[in-house]
Amino acid sequence: MTQNTSSAVMQRRSDPHDSLDDFPTPPWATRALCERLPIWNFPWRTAHQVVREPAANRGHMVRPLSEYFGQVEAADVHDYGAGFPVRDYLFGADPAPADWTITNPPFRLAEQFIERALRTSRVGVAVIVRSAFLEGVGRHKRLFDLHPPVAILQFTERVVMHKGRLSPNGSTATAYCWIVWKTNQAWLATGEFPRPEATMFDWIPPSRKALEKPGDYQ
Repeated sequence: MTQNTSSAVMQRRSDPHDSLDDFPTPPWATRALCERLPIWNFPWRTAHQVVREPAANRGHMVRPLSEYFGQVEAADVHDYGAGFPVRDYLFGADPAPADWTITNPPFRLAEQFIERALRTSRVGVAVIVRSAFLEGVGRHKRLFDLHPPVAILQFTERVVMHKGRLSPNGSTATAYCWIVWKTNQAWLATGEFPRPEATMFDWIPPSRKALEKPGDYQ
């Protein structure tokens, strides 16, 4: 018997270890997060808040974030031609704190991205990841047990991410979710993470058609 090793069945990104993790996020998926953030009583005057996107790629997440936040600080380790500063988020000292960090982190470096974001975000952190990222005894010990998120938001629709391009068409067998942490200034000062009473699990209802806008896929 031969094993079906298609990427759709295996639900993995089978790229070389040193390749760029180039999977642009559809803008509607970022809006789906931003529409739900007020539920947890965050300090939500976003017109006066700065959000950091450290894996900005071609800017497909930056544009919808700019619809909700006063300022978007965007950069990427690679120059994708979008005009963002080229900056290695994990290299060197921690950057100055931003209010939020919201990103689609490189798959292999997601934990490191989250840990740095938690240290350098005054209000909150949100990452879009494969739902399989929630699994794993080691990851639970290293990340989720130490820094439990306030919410896990599972997409009911599939979020299609093509390697190297953004397209309104396509299909995928990979499920995605948003993981959201609530931070505060005390965490930045003392290193004592604010633990929620419980992590809320919820679904993002079908919303792609309502949240897509003209020009999203240009």
